[in-house]
Amino acid sequence: MKRILFPLLAAAIGMAAGAGAQAAERTIRIDARYLNIPVSHAQPRHTLGLRCEGVDDLDVQVRIAPGTGEDYWVFKDLSRYGRGKLLTLTYDGPQEALDRLYQADTLQGGSQMYREALRPQFHFTTRRGWINDPNGLIWHEGLYHLFYQHNPYEREWGNMHWGHAVSRDLLHWEELDDALFPDETGTMFSGSAVLDRNNSSGFGSKKRAPLVLAYTADGENQTQCIAYSTDGGRTLQKFARNPVIDSHARWDSHDTRDPRLLWYAPGAHWVMVLCERDGHSFYTSDNLKDWTFRSHIRGFWECPDLFELPVDGDPSNTMWVLSGASGTYMIGDFDGFEFKPRGSKYRYSYGAMYAAQTYSEIPDGRRIQIGWGKMKIPGMPFNGLMLLPTQLTLRTTVDGVRIFSEPVREVQSLLERQYTATGDLSAEEANTILSRVLGTDESSCLGDGLHIHCRIALSYATSAGLDLDGQHLVDYDTNQNLVNGHPYSAEDPTAMEFETDIYVDRTSVELFVDSGALSCSFPRSQGNRRDGLHFWGREITVRELSVDRVKSIWQ
Repeated sequence: MKRILFPLLAAAIGMAAGAGAQAAERTIRIDARYLNIPVSHAQPRHTLGLRCEGVDDLDVQVRIAPGTGEDYWVFKDLSRYGRGKLLTLTYDGPQEALDRLYQADTLQGGSQMYREALRPQFHFTTRRGWINDPNGLIWHEGLYHLFYQHNPYEREWGNMHWGHAVSRDLLHWEELDDALFPDETGTMFSGSAVLDRNNSSGFGSKKRAPLVLAYTADGENQTQCIAYSTDGGRTLQKFARNPVIDSHARWDSHDTRDPRLLWYAPGAHWVMVLCERDGHSFYTSDNLKDWTFRSHIRGFWECPDLFELPVDGDPSNTMWVLSGASGTYMIGDFDGFEFKPRGSKYRYSYGAMYAAQTYSEIPDGRRIQIGWGKMKIPGMPFNGLMLLPTQLTLRTTVDGVRIFSEPVREVQSLLERQYTATGDLSAEEANTILSRVLGTDESSCLGDGLHIHCRIALSYATSAGLDLDGQHLVDYDTNQNLVNGHPYSAEDPTAMEFETDIYVDRTSVELFVDSGALSCSFPRSQGNRRDGLHFWGREITVRELSVDRVKSIWQ
């Protein structure tokens, strides 16, 4: 979880602006599900306090619009307080701003939710506010849980909560109420989740194993805390003796965060991998509460992940993968206490992906990953997206064992075939077909979601690729060994061919080259050009071409 300073500075400025002024206050009796809040980015951040009988939330920073002309509305779900309770609101901004908040069982602007002009159509986005790192990814009782870093009060970073959504297919998501809220230990930074099958923590019972989640509390120091759920992840309870790890003194650093939990079966103990200053540390525990430091490996930054995978699908030949937030990874051996790399540090993904995490407990054994798409969505009441879920595998290449990343098979259910080519095509022939099949006006499927599969053969050792409205979707330079500016060489560097799958959403592009040997994600251009898709390159041959419309996950 990246520590972003600019919003904190803005918050401090907003608080200073309200210093000396008497705080506005309102008391209401809860009689509806939501508290609707108007947001204006022309306003500084001010402190909003919510106090209810038996439940105190940490103060948050909000830009409440004092009059008409708000940019958008956000909301606070009041369900956790309970109807009939008295809720006291305080605000160190103007009283007229606080008076604009109102209760309802519907969301202000809810009828247009998921219909916004730049709402991604097949990538998860939150209803309102900012999202970044995926957290606590776990499959449990038929549901994929996606927790994530969330500012529910604004489309910019701040007020870190854990948002929560669930899905049965990794594609269609039901967004639930926020799961973790800031408290006296700090705001809620990134973490992970496991199923405590033997109830080693004592949080569950003989009949029901608890879900246990580790997260970072970002306060004066960054400390590691535990929460648990006995209702299938619907609600989380924080451990009364938090924090369970406070290691800032060991490292003389504030940067100790992003705990990744896993069960190490050979040693019958729990492992926590933790980002600490210049790399990843390894801790062990028998009960998920009491932790012992074991070892440290340098060279990584933020959001560790650690998992074991078979090589080339052979369960008798497995290797461990240790990764960091930027998509770098090492392959090696892990004995439950220390990771020993077998080679150098590699990278399989470039571009906008950050802080990716893999799922625990998937019953079919797949290692499925979701990453944060670090791309802004301008002018919308939400910001940030989750990239397509991908399956990670280890495969032997001419350079050694490497990670491959491809969209999960469930993505195929979203595809509606528009065209499949038969026989080799010149660039001109392929472009004519694309123009005829897709069109270039606003009514074409380009605006909603598109998947293109193609194999291109080059005649010269120069670059070739595919453009959309003047933007390079893929640019493969065989002379420089680059794909979209990133280092890449095909398995057979003399073949002069590359295969690619491209997923185009309203605001993003994801590219998977040669069955996932390399992946890349980046923002889709929002320019005014509408000249469609065009292959380019010196006497290239398009040997495979298929085009699919990608259905919306919101319909």
